[in-house]
Amino acid sequence: MKKSKLFVLAMTAMISIGALTGCGGGSDKGGGSKGSAVTLKIGHVEPEDRSTHKALLNFKKNVEEKSKGRLKIEIYPNGALGGDVQLMEAVATGSLDMALPSTSVLTTYSDEFGILDMPYLFKDAKSAFAAMDGDVGKQLSEKIKSKGIDILGYTYNGPRSTTSKVKPIEKPEDLKGLKMRVMESPIFIDYYKTLGANPTPMSFTELYTGLQQGTVEAQENPPSLTFANKFYEVQKYSSIDEHVHNFLAFMINDAKFKSLSADDQKLLQEETKKYVDEQRKMELKDNEKAIKDLETIGKLQTNVLTADQKAAMRKALQPMYDKYEAKFGKAMFDLCEKYNK
Repeated sequence: MKKSKLFVLAMTAMISIGALTGCGGGSDKGGGSKGSAVTLKIGHVEPEDRSTHKALLNFKKNVEEKSKGRLKIEIYPNGALGGDVQLMEAVATGSLDMALPSTSVLTTYSDEFGILDMPYLFKDAKSAFAAMDGDVGKQLSEKIKSKGIDILGYTYNGPRSTTSKVKPIEKPEDLKGLKMRVMESPIFIDYYKTLGANPTPMSFTELYTGLQQGTVEAQENPPSLTFANKFYEVQKYSSIDEHVHNFLAFMINDAKFKSLSADDQKLLQEETKKYVDEQRKMELKDNEKAIKDLETIGKLQTNVLTADQKAAMRKALQPMYDKYEAKFGKAMFDLCEKYNK
């Protein structure tokens, strides 16, 4: 935590210097309604060829044009302003205006966000989108308002699916004994332990080497990331199980948002909705292409789990759900399930 605080302080100084040397010399005061331009800095960790960034460029263009210059958007991709945790903390403290961190790191401020990492929580992307745009997203967003963060919307980071060098994954029993790389997340570790796998926490940067050397035999990520990082070179099977639907929280510092005029607040909200819709469509399209590329270019044997196969996976995970129901509350699980009907 000390390192995170030092990082935020250092970044605050860097952004402050940038504000002094930025174009136009305009002050950020006045809420964008009294003649001076307000610059909103947005940080994220995604590369520039990902849907998160590509759609964000359109968001920037639309906001700047429709605000008639009152609002200016600066985008910092590739983790230029820090990782997800640092970005979240910077928005909370006000040293950064906006960011797009994974919802997984928001558990730092509210445990309830962890429910989004539960495997097979939503039956498909459509159900997940409806939940995050509906009562699930609203309730979660309310949980961190007291931390100085307003969540404008939830972009999609893809459906996590599995690749393996041992065998295709079609049923719970296929995971037994499998050396599976997982993120350093208690929920992901519990997921694979419950189904009898051997989960091995490993950083993403070490994953290719781990698969190559046999330290782990399988991994799970959105197909677009699996293809981009060439994991197909050290895997044989691609199982599209979509066990978790990942989201990023498009957040803004609460004080910054309230300092804007009512018109500019409304503009940001309207353009965020358009951005989220566009980004999700792009991400779904990118993942569909990646699934095909893993099969045709990566030469992976591919299987897509049916609704019945996913239901069998979910049923086998009931002991895990019983455990986490005590942590997140039955009401929240029931609310999520409402969107699967």
